[in-house]
Amino acid sequence: MSSLAACGGTEAGTSRIERRFAALKAEGRGGLVTFVTAGDPDAETSYEILRGLPAAGADVIELGMPFSDPMADGPAIQASSLRALKAGFSLSKTLDLVSRFRQDDNDTPVILMGYYNPIYSMGVEAFLARAREAGVDGLIIVDLPPEEDEELCGPALDAGLHWVRLATPTTDDARLPAVLARASGFVYYVSVMGITGTKSAETGDIEAAVQRLKRHTDLPVAVGFGIKTPEQAGSVAGVADAAVVGSALVRRVEANLDADGRAKAGLAQDVLSLVGDLADGVRA
Repeated sequence: MSSLAACGGTEAGTSRIERRFAALKAEGRGGLVTFVTAGDPDAETSYEILRGLPAAGADVIELGMPFSDPMADGPAIQASSLRALKAGFSLSKTLDLVSRFRQDDNDTPVILMGYYNPIYSMGVEAFLARAREAGVDGLIIVDLPPEEDEELCGPALDAGLHWVRLATPTTDDARLPAVLARASGFVYYVSVMGITGTKSAETGDIEAAVQRLKRHTDLPVAVGFGIKTPEQAGSVAGVADAAVVGSALVRRVEANLDADGRAKAGLAQDVLSLVGDLADGVRA
C-alpha cells in the first residue's frame, strides 16, 4: 500500500477524506466543510470550537494555520489570524491542537490551510513528520502553484498527506491539467475572484464550473468563497460535493469578543450553533 493510501485511517486502501466523501455519496448529499483559524481567539476556545464541529454537523474541517500576511484572505480571516498570533499561537501549537482533537475523534478529516512560509520556517521534513503524527489528513497551501510542487506537494504526497488543489473561475481548460495533475483528496473550487468572504457566486455559475471540473477529474469538488447562509450552503451542496464556509464562522467568533478582544461566555456554542444551521441547510 502506498503511503498516501494509508493516510489517516484503519480501513485498507482509503483515507479519512476518501471515506468521508464516499459516505456522503452513499447518503446522496453534499457535505459541509468548515474553516476556522487555529488559536482564534485563544487556545482553549479554539479547541472547544474544533472539538464541537463534528457533532454540530461539519463533515470535513479546514484548520487555518495562523500567519502574519494571509494575502489571499479577506478582512475577517486576516483578523482571525492576527488574533491567534496575538494569543501566542503558532504552527507548532496548531499541530498540537490537531493531536488533542484526535484523542476523541479519529474519523473527521482535518486539512491544514494556509501559506508556505511557516512550514518553510519549521522545515518541510519536520513539519510533515509532525503533521502525520498529529493526524492531519491533507494540506491546502494557497501560495504554492504547480510549478513549485517539489517544494512541498511532492514531499507531502510521499509522506501520506493529501494535496488539495485550488481551482478558480480563471483556471481554463489549458491550465487545468497542470492544476489537477497531483491533486488528491478533493478539489477546492474558489467560486469568485478576489479575497475570501466578500462576494458570492450564482448557483448556476457554480454548477457549470463543477461540471467542467468533473470532466477533468474524478475527485470530489468542494466549493467555497462567499457562502454565508444555510440557504447558500444548501444550494452549493446541491450542485457540488461539498460547500465550504469560513468567513461567516470567523465573523461569528469576532462578534463574541469583548472590548479587550477576549472571548465572551458562550462564544464556542454560538459558533457551533451557526455550524448546526449551515449543516441543516446542507442536509435539507
